[in-house]
Amino acid sequence: MSTILEKPIKINRVMTISLSQAKALEDPARAKIVEALYHKQLTTEQIAKELQKSGYNKALTTIRHHLEILKDAGLIEIVRIEEIRGAIAKYYGTSTKLISSESAKDIDSKYSALIKTTSVKIEKILDGIAKKPALQKKSEGTQNEHLMMEIVNRAIAQVLESKSFTGNKKLK
Repeated sequence: MSTILEKPIKINRVMTISLSQAKALEDPARAKIVEALYHKQLTTEQIAKELQKSGYNKALTTIRHHLEILKDAGLIEIVRIEEIRGAIAKYYGTSTKLISSESAKDIDSKYSALIKTTSVKIEKILDGIAKKPALQKKSEGTQNEHLMMEIVNRAIAQVLESKSFTGNKKLK
């Protein structure tokens, strides 16, 4: 048997997502709901209108089903409950920002120098963190990986939400 194609794969990105989150986001309408709730608090009816703008015409019962799946996965939560004319209105929100990678196909060619120099600097910082005693226990390998990702994830979230990055007022 002869090899026709062989391509070495270099790991250059890590994505953290739980199985329940992956399943919750496999439906494009649910991903749109998470996107719609970023920086907004919306009721089921308001979510339906947002989905319609994106071409998803869903019944309220279907949207409620989607909301339950997203809540169970920890991607959204009820952030406010109001009584409006005798009825209860639940407002949903999220602390999760989905970043689409579809528009980033040429990112390596456009920004390779910036990626390389900045990655080296960040690697040095992370290497210092990885050498801390709390992360030195080999038996906690996966937990240590999650801790490192959480540190990086929260730092990225802070930068993305900062006034200097977005040009908007910093959110708390």
